[in-house]
Amino acid sequence: MARPTDLPDRPIWLGHPHPRVEGGAKVTGTAVYASDTRLPGLAHAALVTSPIPRGRITGFDLAAAQAVPGCLRIFTHRDFAGAIRPVKHLMAGGYANSSHLPLGSDMVAYAGQIVALVVAETVEAARAAAACTRVHYAAEAFADGFDAPRAEVVRLADLKPEHHDPRIGDADAALARADVTVAAHYATPIQHHNPIELFTTTCAWDGPRLTVHEPSRYIGAVRHGLAAQLGLDPADIRVVSGLIGGHFGAKLALAQYTAPVALAARALGRPVSLVASRRDGFTIANYRPETRHDIRLGARADGRFTALVHEAAVIASRFDPFAMEGTDVTASLYACPAVRTDERAVRVDRNTPGPMRAPPEVPYLFALESAVDEMAVALGIDPIALRRRNDTATDPISGKPFSSRPLMACFDAGAEAFGWATRDPEPGRMRDGPWRIGFGCAASARPVKISPATLRIHLTADGRVTVATAHHEIGNGITTLLALGAAEWLGTAPEAVTVRLGDTALPAAGLSGGSSTTTSLLHTLAQACETLRARLASAAIASGALAGADPATLRLQAGGLVAPDGRACPLRALVASLDSNGIETVAAFTPEGSGPEALEAIEAGKMALGTGAGSKALSWAFGAQFARVRVHDETGEIRVPRLLGAFAAGRVLNPLTARSQLTGGMIWGLGSALLEETILDRGHYRNADLAEYLVATAADAPEVEALLVPDPDHAVNPLGLKGLGELGIIGVNAAIANAVFHATGRRIRSLPIRVEDML
Repeated sequence: MARPTDLPDRPIWLGHPHPRVEGGAKVTGTAVYASDTRLPGLAHAALVTSPIPRGRITGFDLAAAQAVPGCLRIFTHRDFAGAIRPVKHLMAGGYANSSHLPLGSDMVAYAGQIVALVVAETVEAARAAAACTRVHYAAEAFADGFDAPRAEVVRLADLKPEHHDPRIGDADAALARADVTVAAHYATPIQHHNPIELFTTTCAWDGPRLTVHEPSRYIGAVRHGLAAQLGLDPADIRVVSGLIGGHFGAKLALAQYTAPVALAARALGRPVSLVASRRDGFTIANYRPETRHDIRLGARADGRFTALVHEAAVIASRFDPFAMEGTDVTASLYACPAVRTDERAVRVDRNTPGPMRAPPEVPYLFALESAVDEMAVALGIDPIALRRRNDTATDPISGKPFSSRPLMACFDAGAEAFGWATRDPEPGRMRDGPWRIGFGCAASARPVKISPATLRIHLTADGRVTVATAHHEIGNGITTLLALGAAEWLGTAPEAVTVRLGDTALPAAGLSGGSSTTTSLLHTLAQACETLRARLASAAIASGALAGADPATLRLQAGGLVAPDGRACPLRALVASLDSNGIETVAAFTPEGSGPEALEAIEAGKMALGTGAGSKALSWAFGAQFARVRVHDETGEIRVPRLLGAFAAGRVLNPLTARSQLTGGMIWGLGSALLEETILDRGHYRNADLAEYLVATAADAPEVEALLVPDPDHAVNPLGLKGLGELGIIGVNAAIANAVFHATGRRIRSLPIRVEDML
């Protein structure tokens, strides 16, 4: 692919700070979200969910609910059984966030399962009628967690045939020969997405055509999944997902509630809107499942690792072949000649978990980076020095090189800015009155992901540009990056660029996930801009205005096309000569290592994430996290006054929004370490609200700083992009736990760390 970035003397927008182009609308309240959709005759829905974890529905008592003024109808499985066809999970070749069939039968598979949909004239009436709906059940025995008698333990490789447990050498024999060993058990809790914008959908029919307004990270999957569920032609379904008020892995694909709302709208002959409650959001969407890790690490006396064993278990649902896996990262992060991993899924009677920002790395690297810190203490070696001794330019499992490996550059930059040299290596000796002070660090690492995408760009004679693709603005700033890229590569200003996203009527793109949005869409945009530039160059030469010029040397700048010898052709005349309405092109980008089937997959609403580096190298983004904690001698109160991260993620296109993403992730990492935990009790999530599910607030936020470390990786992809949306949260929990140990001498291996752990 030709690279517009190679053109000389163009306006430079990428790589410099720029505020979000949609920021003004967001902060003034004029931004429109899915639940703001107001259609004529709109009715409102509310959910009734199961209070039992497993069993059958034996009957309904609907009289009181139907008597609520404004109640229109109550839909149950008796209405929809057989009307909604099953589809597979998105990550199992399907479209849905769960293959469990919504309102498909009288069977109850988990607490919080949707068992009825109430529709009324107003939101208040719908909720009141839902509260009056009585459902009778026959409960059955269930398993809800790791230690439940009916829990089913399966090898992850048996649940997911494509899974392989990384291993090399004889790790058990190497452990037996190691000079020093660390063996420990680590655990992370259930955590739930709590985006500001609730889970919502609005469905409206126009004859056989269905329009869905729904915040989603993959509208292509919603469209094609609904078509499969309802027996429709995908061409008759339009999904609109404008600005999204956060998802962080939730709003995954086709939701459990969309098809029932669509059928209710068709049955009533009017649009129906559902805005689910915060409590319902804990079971109708995905979550980060609890994990357990047994780590055994062996080393020579000089600190060189000789063996690593990582055995992990993760919760999964009974009905989906889906579980998050993470030892591919822990097995390859450090040099080690003998590695054995073993991942298992524990299937229980709960809703299907799913991706949550940096899905496997947050829990899996908590375990590994805590164990590395324990090894540093056992050896009497500085934790950063120990990581330096085990840094590697090649993957110990495959032998492939890393396309770039700036991990220690991140640690060096972070350590200097943080003041790591002032750390007393002896735990418990740094104090400030009654407060014990601790310093901790941890690595952050994440494989690069990239997806095929298609994108349309339109250029008018007056220099106005429209960029359009069916991707999503989730708050990561992709609208701004597309505007900056189009402005730079077409020689105009960002203010002259309009970006249209979040509509299946636009060219197809993949899901927003895996930190792949920028890597995927900017390459597609670059390809489209180069196509337009080349077309204009050919026209300018053919017209005689730039006769004899080499087309590859002509550059776009404000107002025209310019040759190296100074000759120019005005853009207005050039575009008008081609088409009075402007010129446009649709680019279809396929990453290196992906075949045409990958592009076909995203056009069909399927997953198509790859690494983009083919089989030649491992491409990862890296970072180093640093935390300063204060632990009160008498109360055990834990405070984190400072977090600092240094990150290397290839070429950074907008430092302003990049730092915003990274610092936001670091604060969320603080929540992961000290606050966030969903309490499970007999199959129920008991703290399913923002009063008792604790998230980091402004009062908890420390002094937080994100450093951007240069990472000129020319092998990863043509533009040198790696994606950094998820990098900021990875390793923060381990850095804080390591700092707590340094402050107190107490090693806490199960998250979150609470006051009672300090007493």
